Amino acid sequence: MAIFKRDEGSKSAPTISTASLPDVVYMMLFFFMISSTMREVTVMVENGMPDARTVTKLEKKSLVSNIYIGRPKAEFVGMYGSEPRIQLNDKFATLNDITSFVIAEQEARSEEDRNSITNNLKVDMDTKMGIVTDLKQELRRANSLRVSYAARKKV
Repeated sequence: MAIFKRDEGSKSAPTISTASLPDVVYMMLFFFMISSTMREVTVMVENGMPDARTVTKLEKKSLVSNIYIGRPKAEFVGMYGSEPRIQLNDKFATLNDITSFVIAEQEARSEEDRNSITNNLKVDMDTKMGIVTDLKQELRRANSLRVSYAARKKV
């Protein structure tokens, strides 16, 4: 039986092949690009929602229009005041703008989806119900009758 002798001068560890490293990095980048979502709207109002008692899952998120109600954040208080405001997409709006918002949202959807649009109200828990009631009345006048409320789940 032969005995293999080791060289005294070569005590370094073998090198690790990095040939597949770019492939792994590319796969991870592709995974995170596909699985993450981009923020659609910058929320400009305080939005501490109350805890939910019942939660219903919305079927198609593409048919949801979010309407935010709350006090403007600190950087917008000087311009818009500290009273609760309505935010439609990326701008503050008044109750008179609700009908044009509903029409614009309907025109952005396909013909068969126009009657399935749900208005998701995201209301700050410190907001008085007067502005919410007025908003719901304007939505009724605009014939947008599907309304849901977003809230946090109890943890």
